[in-house]
Amino acid sequence: MLGVSTLYMVNLRDPEAKNLIVKACEEYGFFKLVNHGVPMEFFTNLETEALRFFNLPQSDKDKAGPPDPFGYGCKMIGSNGDMGWVEYLLLNTNPQITSHKTHTVFRENPEIFRSAVNEYIQAVKRMAFEVVELVADGLEIEPKDALSRLLRDDKSDSCFRLGSTGTCNLGFRLNHYPPCPELQALSGRNLIGFGEHTDPQIISVLRSNNTSGLQICLKDKTWVSVPPDQTSFFINVGDALQVMTNGRLRSVRHRVLADSVSSRLSMIYFGGPPLGEKIVPLPSLMAEGEESLYKEFTWLEYKTSAYKSRLSDYRLGLFEKKPAAGL
Repeated sequence: MLGVSTLYMVNLRDPEAKNLIVKACEEYGFFKLVNHGVPMEFFTNLETEALRFFNLPQSDKDKAGPPDPFGYGCKMIGSNGDMGWVEYLLLNTNPQITSHKTHTVFRENPEIFRSAVNEYIQAVKRMAFEVVELVADGLEIEPKDALSRLLRDDKSDSCFRLGSTGTCNLGFRLNHYPPCPELQALSGRNLIGFGEHTDPQIISVLRSNNTSGLQICLKDKTWVSVPPDQTSFFINVGDALQVMTNGRLRSVRHRVLADSVSSRLSMIYFGGPPLGEKIVPLPSLMAEGEESLYKEFTWLEYKTSAYKSRLSDYRLGLFEKKPAAGL
């Protein structure tokens, strides 16, 4: 089957990029982004430092955990019983916010690791701002920065994750999925690295190495594998953006499967709004007389609800307006 990333590969410098992005987000809630302008050396520098950390003895890695919400985690995803074949680092994207666990992560090569994280995050954030502005432009949302201003805000609730697999309390996440030789004994059965879920935020920006494992769920409930590409980014629509577009763009359900031979390393930037931001359909996108499909809520309310749920739960269900009886 033709890979979904081939069907919806968007060149960021294409004059039609805004329309292609909107089309991909309407159809899949997902697309592959090429010609994005983030230097490859930023990928390799961060990957080298991340693997240096994940290759440490387990006892050393444990000193940087558990995540609260930032730090090192292993296998346990969140606090509601979800488990995966993954280890991860959760880092805040605000350089002014640190903790003793952050210092533990950086202690071996503090200047090198912190520099690698910061240069990568700053480049990815600039690209993410451009992407959501293209979304706004393609949807003819006014003002053009209606989405990007939420990510640019000093109080933006964004994070970065380094690791194998797990959930994120927002920011930057590094996920590391070690190879699992026992998979060969499972007679073709899948081992879940990270269980199926949607991301709560506005958008997620994923980059991984050349090991496969990422799958997305299509509208017909079919799971499709996404061919890996270590030079490109994969962009996910999050629940918040689904609400802000009143369901026109759909958050994508996705998962990661473990590999029996190769390790997988992924880097994810989660772009979230300020905690007090009201998440409602954007007025300029609503047709005359169109009603919101969702109850009004703040990002803090949704984030709190989402992280009390299991990974596979339909989190937006609690915030949907139900049709009146008999209609």
